Amino acid sequence: MTEPIPPELAAFREEHGGDPRQTSSGIPVEVLYGDAADVDGLGLPGSYPYTRGVHSEMYRSRPWTMRQYAGFSTAAETNERFRYLLKAGQTGLSVAFDLPTQIGYDPDHDLARPEVGKVGVSIATLDDMLELLDGIPLDKVSTSMTINATAVVLLALYAAVGKEQGVAGDALRGTIQNDILKEYSARGTYRFPPRPSLRIITDIFGHAAEHLPRFNTISISGYHMREAGCTAAQECGFTLANGIAYVQAAVDAGLDVDRFARRISFFFNAHNDLFEEVAKFRASRRMWARIMRERFGAKDEKSWALRFHAQTAGSTLTSQQHENNAVRVTVQALAAVLGGTQSLHTNGRDEALGLPTEASAKLALRTQQILACESGVAATVDPLGGAPFVEELTDQLEERAQAIIDEIDGLGGAPAAIEQGYVQRGIMASAYEHQKGVEAGRSKVVGVNAYTEEEPAPEAIFKVDDRVAEARVEHVRKVRADRSAAAADAALAGLDKAARGQENLFPRVLECVEARVTIGEICEALEAVFGRYREVPVL
Repeated sequence: MTEPIPPELAAFREEHGGDPRQTSSGIPVEVLYGDAADVDGLGLPGSYPYTRGVHSEMYRSRPWTMRQYAGFSTAAETNERFRYLLKAGQTGLSVAFDLPTQIGYDPDHDLARPEVGKVGVSIATLDDMLELLDGIPLDKVSTSMTINATAVVLLALYAAVGKEQGVAGDALRGTIQNDILKEYSARGTYRFPPRPSLRIITDIFGHAAEHLPRFNTISISGYHMREAGCTAAQECGFTLANGIAYVQAAVDAGLDVDRFARRISFFFNAHNDLFEEVAKFRASRRMWARIMRERFGAKDEKSWALRFHAQTAGSTLTSQQHENNAVRVTVQALAAVLGGTQSLHTNGRDEALGLPTEASAKLALRTQQILACESGVAATVDPLGGAPFVEELTDQLEERAQAIIDEIDGLGGAPAAIEQGYVQRGIMASAYEHQKGVEAGRSKVVGVNAYTEEEPAPEAIFKVDDRVAEARVEHVRKVRADRSAAAADAALAGLDKAARGQENLFPRVLECVEARVTIGEICEALEAVFGRYREVPVL
């Protein structure tokens, strides 16, 4: 016998079910399903605590943003890849920078040359950024930039390009990762010590709240900690603990929590265990809503809502039978969508071998488009919500993640926990246990320790031409020779003065990039004041 529809759910359907959907058999699909217990326990989509999604209609009203992470070699070559993906239907840009750019070295630095353009695009000057975004209207396309230690420079470069295009700051949309804490524990592209790094981050929060109000000024990343080996519960706990540290730092700096919190976003990994991943996303939303409302006293509902980008798991891709990776990516993408992601990147099937080819990048994008257009998963909100297995996993993950946050609080917060090696040891222990399971055959990986076979050598692998580095060296030296030396020196002097005082750093960095000061020169100036971070052994 069909249970009566609770009044709250009936009202929700009446308000949000105006765009009728149906299955191939003609069965109507409602905007939301559940019973009275679901409504009482889970709430409604778009409402606190956002377990069922941050938007009332989720993908029924608009699909998630499809971002394919791209960047290699020079700005001109990456611009071509951007145009290729946009033409194929990508709806947002996601920029990969090379290691020198991420750490703040110019291409002609001795440490930079072997890595120029290898794992991302090489950006050192405003001219590079103008070339990277040539022909891309920044008032219509949102851009995500995976950049951390040097995020203040790249955001300044982006804002400067916006000015060149005549796009006002309040029309620029996108995200900078700007999450330095996970760099110390899992990734390693840091430059400055934690405390000045937190100052840079809060300066970005303060400036952007007034001048770049539609830009997400941080994307707190669990992705890289998961790639390093942590579990789903650890990814949730460590990420939210870092989020607490950033909000606390901004509040301590005198910022009103509701002034910046709505521009905080998150970045999570999507792994193979479909139901656990869905539960992780749902638990993270619920926990963050409570943290912001109860711990920090945020009053704006938008400050409570955890919005996130997801990327499929690079660490799960195999060089053996690498075509199988397309299947793994599909399962992982489905988990992200069922879990309610706001944007998604799907990895290329050949990324365990090298940079993705154009064909692989297009197939990865088509994977998202097939999910959105053909699978039916976007027809209703939170389709797995209320399922006993999913709800039990959601509760269990929240309980385990909360225990991690409590332990980190007891150590003095995320920065202190990182300094004491707590996070690093947790990640390493989980990674070790997983690898032991693979080597013992307890954890099956198709093509690696199950269903193995002899394989021919892989097809041609996409690699960056080594001559790119020399061309980049010549370019950056020419920029230095052609610019106004007086303007560059004055801008650097202003930056030095701001770093030694309390002035917000962002306007000074913007002055530098507009004077054609390079990313390496800006970071050297900041390092002269802030110092350089040296990793502390944790074993």
